Amino acid sequence: MAAFNMKVTPQLEELTQICLDNSKMDVSLYGKYDVKRGLRDLNGKGVLAGLTQISNIQAYKEVDGESVPCEGELYYRGINIYDLTRGFLQEKRFGFEEVTYLLLFGVLPTETQLEEFKKMLAAQRSLPRNFVRDVIMKAPSRDMMNTLSRSVLTLYSYDKNPEDISLPNVLRQCINLISVFPMLSVYGYQAHQHYNKDKSLFIHHPAKELSTAENILLMLRPDKEYTPLEATILDLALVLHMEHGGGNNSTFTTHVVSSSGTDTYSTIAAALGSLKGPKHGGANIKVVSMFDDMKKHVHDWKDEDEVRNYLVKLLHREAFDKRGLIYGMGHAVYSISDPRAQIFKGFVEKLAKEKGRNKDYGLYSMVERLAPQVIAEERHIYKGVSANVDFYSGFVYSMLNLPLELYTPMFAIARIVGWSAHRMEELINTDKIIRPAYKSVMPEQAYTPLHDRK
Repeated sequence: MAAFNMKVTPQLEELTQICLDNSKMDVSLYGKYDVKRGLRDLNGKGVLAGLTQISNIQAYKEVDGESVPCEGELYYRGINIYDLTRGFLQEKRFGFEEVTYLLLFGVLPTETQLEEFKKMLAAQRSLPRNFVRDVIMKAPSRDMMNTLSRSVLTLYSYDKNPEDISLPNVLRQCINLISVFPMLSVYGYQAHQHYNKDKSLFIHHPAKELSTAENILLMLRPDKEYTPLEATILDLALVLHMEHGGGNNSTFTTHVVSSSGTDTYSTIAAALGSLKGPKHGGANIKVVSMFDDMKKHVHDWKDEDEVRNYLVKLLHREAFDKRGLIYGMGHAVYSISDPRAQIFKGFVEKLAKEKGRNKDYGLYSMVERLAPQVIAEERHIYKGVSANVDFYSGFVYSMLNLPLELYTPMFAIARIVGWSAHRMEELINTDKIIRPAYKSVMPEQAYTPLHDRK
């Protein structure tokens, strides 16, 4: 056990310095050899690495031969996200299961197909016998994403045919994982609360007749109670986080690992490792933490000048985590607007009223309006900066009383759908392993015998 708690010693510091001295490269070499760092060009546009039919993001339009920023658009299987969400919301039904069908199979389900698919998902909402006790409760992690990854990899051992990558078998595995991700996440959190924080332990079984969103709230809350609005907004959040093109880090990871021919469990565990990163799936936690700090240092939340001054301090590395960022503002693709944030915003206001948090909502709205102005003035960025989906999702999760530990797992519960669709797309359309090139810039050197090294 001591080895895993080894301290950073002077010896390790010295070895780290040796690593740095021999691993750092001249960054000008990226330009010399026209290497796209992060697979992006100088304007931040992603390098084309594949084709997909699952989703499409539009942030620019061609006008007179020039690429001009436009209001952001997102399409799931060719259907505009505004139309898709409006459809199930106006008809007062939950969208997660319906949109899951769309992303996996490429078409909207009929009423009969949707009912049968919902029954299929409900039937899979169970874990192997004693799995909760023997896996989730044993050595509970303080990080729920690690708990998820470990649980997914362990489920391999319970699968009688884990290595078969034929499409029917992969589809079976993906549907099972989509169904159990909420259980793995919530139960992992409950185990953490009990064993690491000495809290009461609640393990509620999901109800087959309820939606995914309803079951998450039922399993999480000691009294199993939730309002229709809470379930509707959580369901909407899951739909908006389900899929976002093949180029985002975790989905690209899914394509890369799937192309090697490995099993579904290893592929999804790799995607989870990517999503865990704070530059990807953990952004909404930063938004909530930033606003908590803002509330401590801004005395009058309605004073625009005071709020503006705090935002300037953020950019000047004088406030919060001193990283120079206004979290929740800006996106790698969208500039003028993120459609997911736009859809979310109206429902956020409704939930804020139900929860008595109108003052918080007013502060969020003010920051959404002021931050682009401050960023433009301070950073001289005029292409357009807008609130992204993380800006409001963290606020929503806080109003739903979701613990911070479950923010990124909520993202995973949604994005497992997109990962599954992309895994199948990769297996269907190509048998080529993804293997980009890296140019070596290390000069050759002679081998030195051990006794001659200094």
